[in-house]
Order: sequence, then structure tokens, then C-alpha cells
Amino acid sequence: MKKIKCKHILVFVLCLTMVTSLLGGCNSKKNQEPGGNTGTESGTDTGIKFKAGTYTGESEGKEGTIKVEVTFSDSEITDIQVVNQSETEGIGSEALESVKTQVLEGQTLAVDAVSGATETSNGLLAAVEDAVQQAGGDVELLKNKAVVKENEGKVEQLSADVVVVGAGASGVSAAVSAADKGAKVILIEKTAVIGGASNLSWAGKFYNSSAALDNKVKVEVEKEIADWIANNHWRVDAAAIRQYVTKSGETYDWLAKKGYQTTFLDFGGEQLHVLPEYDTRQELLRNMLNDSVEKGGGQVLTETTGKKLLTSESGEVVGVSAQKADGTTLEISAKSVVLATGGYAANAKMVKELFGFEGINGGLGQNIGEGLQMAWDAGAKVPDNIGGQMLHQTLSKATENLKKQYDSFKASYPVMLCYLPNFMNVGPSGARFRDETATLTAVAAANTSAFNGPYHLVIVSKQQLEKLEEEGMKGVNAPALPGMPPEFYADFTEQFTLDNPWKDVVKVFDSMVENGDGYKGNTIEELAENAGMDAETFTEEYNNYIKAVKDGKDTEFGKNADYLTDMGKEGPYYAIVAQINNLGSVGGLLVNTKFKVLNDDRVPIKGLYAVGLESEGVLFNDTYVGNGVGIGYSFTSGRLGGEDAADYALIK
Repeated sequence: MKKIKCKHILVFVLCLTMVTSLLGGCNSKKNQEPGGNTGTESGTDTGIKFKAGTYTGESEGKEGTIKVEVTFSDSEITDIQVVNQSETEGIGSEALESVKTQVLEGQTLAVDAVSGATETSNGLLAAVEDAVQQAGGDVELLKNKAVVKENEGKVEQLSADVVVVGAGASGVSAAVSAADKGAKVILIEKTAVIGGASNLSWAGKFYNSSAALDNKVKVEVEKEIADWIANNHWRVDAAAIRQYVTKSGETYDWLAKKGYQTTFLDFGGEQLHVLPEYDTRQELLRNMLNDSVEKGGGQVLTETTGKKLLTSESGEVVGVSAQKADGTTLEISAKSVVLATGGYAANAKMVKELFGFEGINGGLGQNIGEGLQMAWDAGAKVPDNIGGQMLHQTLSKATENLKKQYDSFKASYPVMLCYLPNFMNVGPSGARFRDETATLTAVAAANTSAFNGPYHLVIVSKQQLEKLEEEGMKGVNAPALPGMPPEFYADFTEQFTLDNPWKDVVKVFDSMVENGDGYKGNTIEELAENAGMDAETFTEEYNNYIKAVKDGKDTEFGKNADYLTDMGKEGPYYAIVAQINNLGSVGGLLVNTKFKVLNDDRVPIKGLYAVGLESEGVLFNDTYVGNGVGIGYSFTSGRLGGEDAADYALIK
């Protein structure tokens, strides 16, 4: 039943995505009067008339406002310039360029959103639509003008020893290691970007790497394995865990040899390895592919989406059917296929059904589960822990809107408080639910909150805000800087100190409430009402917390007295909406230690392999509990799985 249900969900979401891309510009607004007549006639009659000139259009993307200048002749769109945007480097910027090109070439707004960047794509389309309206163009006609792909209906035959589907950390590693074994490899990636989630991550865990040992940090292997198994209630693959713990250290040296140098970090006793600078990662991975895959006679095909696994009459996987952006269908025959498509965390409907609530997808928008469905259609088992998610950081609902009003430091005030143990945390009902020191560990923060659903509330008093304004985080006895990933504070590193005063903090929090992203009350009872909490529950819990602060002893959850910060005796009081960040799914396919995908009888499907998040469910029961494991396992499973896939292909 799960297979059927998931398939229907996937089809629905794919259809919904197409509809959304067509309707993406419905909420546009006019910005300014047209500029001078700079348009030119090209001689092409689109059937749509414009008032020639250059017009400025705006709309919201994923990370902020997208502003464009669109130039029109009397009969066509002649140029689009993106003059302001803050979309994610790589994925977002590539999407902007792709959509812009398609609009100009097709003279249409009926452009499919770029995989992995739907919000960015639709934001650009809406901004162009805004300009079209100002130029007097027929928006509906442009939305309904069909896109004709250059090679629609064309079929091309390719062959390889190994085909890898997905070019994230695991897919690139699999392709490179397979090629190094002597296999001819074809790597396909549905976006224009190499690197996937590794382009967004900050560190991976490679146990007992040479760098860790050089820094005299060593993990006791047997204890680590035993603790891991126990923490997951023994419902995990012990052999898979042992393989990762004992083999991941080798991956550090392997990556370094390939030019992808990570930097060791003793993260509170955890062996993390910080990835290279964000803007260098894609180039480094491309260099790895060039030196191994392409020099070995293989190919790297971007903007190429895997559609179906090709199977023999006996059920053996013998290749992949894929589609290029220009409409060409590729029939790629191969002796082994490696799936590295990153799970389904961006498929909101699927997450809600399998996990319980949607949450915030902080990972990649392209990871909607197609690879999983391809495997299930080929007979792969749907595991019991398929709903497992990589719940990691905590996000403040307020941040995005505050960034439109304030600099990055001020806009991040609410999210920083979500990472400090000094503030009262309650669930949607108003009940306190944990020792708030859980906020010091990203994984613990997310998972302890998840029992309440997709969010919890952080309670902040007037007195606490005044202390922040006067003395910074030191004023509320913060034990250390909030344990946020570096990308969270990259824009305000110099201001990110314990004693830096939080200027305008009250003003920022009032803006948060005005934006509808948080709550305020002059009394505790009023705050409860405004935030939708049960007033009786919250009042009782608040009074208990105040008593704990006064007594210096938290009898309910045992929070360290140093973190029981005085809240004062008068309002107003604020509630920050702290949302759970889901970076990826970790359940989906079961694999053995050769990374061969297993069927319902737990027998390997011949020719089919899976690496990365696609197969990470072998490490966890239903809850991701490891800092850095996602990236560490992705590189390691890719390296080992690619070798295994090559071995199978070359002896076949």
C-alpha cells in the first residue's frame, strides 16, 4: 500500500509544480512608470503587442526581492536584466539565468520552474509579468503560449558500465570512484548545478581521520558503535554503522587527494570536518569529475532527469531512461545503476503523510522522491522507517521578513534567541516541554521540539530584551555564542559576540509581531490569547518557571541554575515562533554493505545500488541523531558504493 500511495503523491506533486509554475506570477504589483523607448523591433511577430521601452518589475523569490529590467519592442520581449536578487548562489542564480533564457527564446511565461529552485523561478516569472503589465502586454496570452522543446520526441541511445543518477556529494563520489576502477561512467543530474546539498552544508563527520588523529582526537570505535546502536533502539543495521564508523576516516584522505580539502574541527569532542569555502565547492567537484569520469571516456550530463529504471525480463536493472532539458529522451544502457537522488524532503505532501507534519524544508527543492519511486517500481522494499527526517537546526519564522527591514544582525535577533538555553520554551499549548539546554545542540533542539509538531514558542520578557539592548547576550547570562551553523551568521561575523549590544531590539521584536511572525502581550494571559495557547496551561507553566528562577532549582526538567534567567515582573512579553528545519529525509531504501538495493525479501536487486540520503535509513531508526553524519556518510557511501558498482559491472 505504501508504494501505491507514495506514487500517487509524487504524481500529484509533480502536476502541482507544473501548475504553480504557470500561475507563479498572479500576485504581481506595479512598480513604476515606463522609462525611455529603448526597445527594438526584431521582425518577429508574437501576436502580442507592447508599448516599447524598458520597465522595472519586482516580486518575491525564495530569499528576498527579485528586481528585473525588461526591455520590449512593439512585438516581443527583447531583453531581461536581473538588477537585484539575493537567491542562493549556484542553485538560485543558475535558475534565474535558465528561466530568463527560456522566456526570451520562447516569448512565453509558461516556463517550467527549474528543478530545485521553484520559488526562485516563480519569483522571476512574476517580476517579468509585472513588467509585461506595465508595457501593456497580454499576460494571459503569454502564460498560455506553449513551450516547444527543440528535441521533443527525439530518442538517443547511450551506453556505459555504470550510470549514476544525481550529482550531489554521494553521486559525484560514486561516479569518481567507479571511474577510477576503470568503469565507463555516465553521471546525470536534473539541475544545472553539481554538488547538491553539499553546496549548502558546513561540515561532515569522518571518524578517526588522519587530521583528527594528528590533532590527538580519537574516538573509541567499539564504544561509538555500541552507543549508536543503543541510541537507535537497536533497530538499525549494525554492519552498516560499523562500516561507516571504520571507513569514513579514509574518505577524508581520499577527498584531500582529489583536491577537495576539508578542515578538521574538534566540535565539543565530535570529529567534524568543515567543507571548503562555499563558492569553491562546485568547481572542486567538477574538477574531480573531469579528472576521473570524463578523462575515462565517461560523461557528465546536467539538466537531465532520470525517469525510469530499465529492467530485463528477470528483473535485473540494466539502465536508465532520462530526459534532457531540450526534450531529448535518453535510453542509457548500463551494467549497474547507482541512485543518489537525495530522498524526498522537498515533497511536502509525502513528508506530511510519512512523518506527520510538513515542517520547513531547509534542504534542496529538487529532492522530491523520484529516485525512490524508480527503485520501488523496480521492486525495492519500502522500509518501516521511511518517514525518518534529518531534523537539524531551528529557524525563526520572523527572519525572512525582518531582513527586508533591518540589517542581517538585527534581523537575526529572534533566531539567535532560539539557540540559547536562557529562555523559556513552550509548545503550542503553552506547556513547557524540555530542559532548554537542548538548544545548544542543533539535532537535540530539533528533535525535542518535534514532539510538539512543526514549531514551538520561545518566551522573552521586556526585562530580558532591555538586558540584551544594554549588554548583548552577556546580559542574559548566555553561556556561549549561539551554536548556529556558520552560514547563519556569515553576514555579521564581527557583530557576533557575547558583549555586543543588541541595538533596537525592542523595535525589531515589535516589527516581528507587526509582520505576523510572532506574538506580544502586555500580560502573560494576553500573550497566551494572542499566541493561541491555552491560557490556564501557560499561566501555570509560567508561574512554575518563575518559581524555578527564584529558587535556582528547576524541579520539572532539571535545567542548570546558571541558565535560569530572571524575566522581571512586568510586560510586555513576546513569543518567537521557532520552526523545525528539515534538511533531508533519511529513510527510503534498504541497502547491504555493498550498497546493493534490497527487495521485499531483503535480497539484492541485481544491478541496482543506492548511496547518500537515499540509503541513510540503515544508520537510523526513525530519527537522525548525528551532527555531520549526513555529509560524512554521503561522501563515504558514494566512494564505497561507486567502487562496488564498478566491480559488479566490470566482471559481468
